[in-house]
Amino acid sequence: MKTLTSNLNFNFMGKRKLAMTFSITLVLISLASLLTRGLVFGIDFTGGTLIEVGYTEDVDLESVRGKLEGNGFGDAQVQQFGTPRDVLIRLAPREGVKSSELSDKVFQVLSKDSPGKVELRRVEFVGPQVGDELTEDGALAVLVSLIAILMYVAVRFEWRFAVGSVIALVHDVTITLGFFSIFNIEFDLTVLAAVLAVIGYSLNDTIVVFDRIRENFRKIRKGDSEEIINTSLNQTLSRTMVTSLTTLIVLVALFVIGGEIIHNFSLALILGVVVGTYSSIYVASSAVLMLGVSKADLMPVQKEGVIDDMP
Repeated sequence: MKTLTSNLNFNFMGKRKLAMTFSITLVLISLASLLTRGLVFGIDFTGGTLIEVGYTEDVDLESVRGKLEGNGFGDAQVQQFGTPRDVLIRLAPREGVKSSELSDKVFQVLSKDSPGKVELRRVEFVGPQVGDELTEDGALAVLVSLIAILMYVAVRFEWRFAVGSVIALVHDVTITLGFFSIFNIEFDLTVLAAVLAVIGYSLNDTIVVFDRIRENFRKIRKGDSEEIINTSLNQTLSRTMVTSLTTLIVLVALFVIGGEIIHNFSLALILGVVVGTYSSIYVASSAVLMLGVSKADLMPVQKEGVIDDMP
């Protein structure tokens, strides 16, 4: 009985020029936004004060924002933390004002005319120097991971596959960061963690596709490189789609009911999984094909004949 995978015959590589045009357009838009608008860094990177308060009753965030804005804290970022009674407030650093003074003023503003009792639960301060170090370390983490991936894939497969995988990963990271830049979504440590997770997820999917391509180059005797890569993509398509869909179900659930505190984290992962699945099929495989991979590049190295020890 034929399986579903054996019946699939999508001409992925036949559409590679259209797909590459689409990808290049997205990457250029993302780069333009990153260079002109930049990222909206959270307190983890910029430094500032984080204040967590708890209410005895459910609180409306708009009323909290209105109180703060009316008392000179218009730049405060307010979000719910866990339950409708828990509120997290982020304040940018202010020259000449200590973190303890800021937290006291904010607490006084929120306590005044409050329908219920307000409790100050914690106050955290991140200095600008720590923020700069986190920015540098985060960029270094992404760069080191890409270099390590390049070396790993080059050793396991072939240099064309290594270049193709890194092109796909740069594609995924750039579009994800560009999305956050275009829509002015806050970029903090949780989003950076999501970007690193996207790199791992995308690489895993790409490795599965590359492994099947290498296997088919050695097994299929007829057909050119484009046909063999198409066959490999069709054979791995069901696995790719099932993995991506099950992952997306979890991430969408996190985004919807996980609370505002992890919205940006889950959003980055959702975007990364979608873009990563697309890049494994079109970007990585198309790059390998354009770099001129052939059967000769992937055939096992023939060992020289062993001299017979028998007389």
